[in-house]
Amino acid sequence: MCVGIPMQVLAIDGIVGHAQDEHGVHLLDMSLLPDAQVGDWVLGFLGTARQILPETEALLIRKALQGMSSIMAGGDAGDAFADLDARTPRLPPHLQAALDAGQTIG
Repeated sequence: MCVGIPMQVLAIDGIVGHAQDEHGVHLLDMSLLPDAQVGDWVLGFLGTARQILPETEALLIRKALQGMSSIMAGGDAGDAFADLDARTPRLPPHLQAALDAGQTIG
């Protein structure tokens, strides 16, 4: 399983980016994100930046990963998932549209 890690871009040289997460600075292949700029938050997978993220989303993902890490170490999640606790579950847009159109099975 591959988990995306939110990182903030510190420098870009061609298709090579230097991005920082909570563990340090890493090299990222930026070729999939030609519009990325220094200061942007990106989601990194196995050394490749795959998506530009709004800062608020990047920080929520980081907090959730910290909560999961704490659980795996025998602790608790703390408030890592507070944004999910306070909302009603939502269907993805394509499933909500199907339900709104009256579809109830595949």
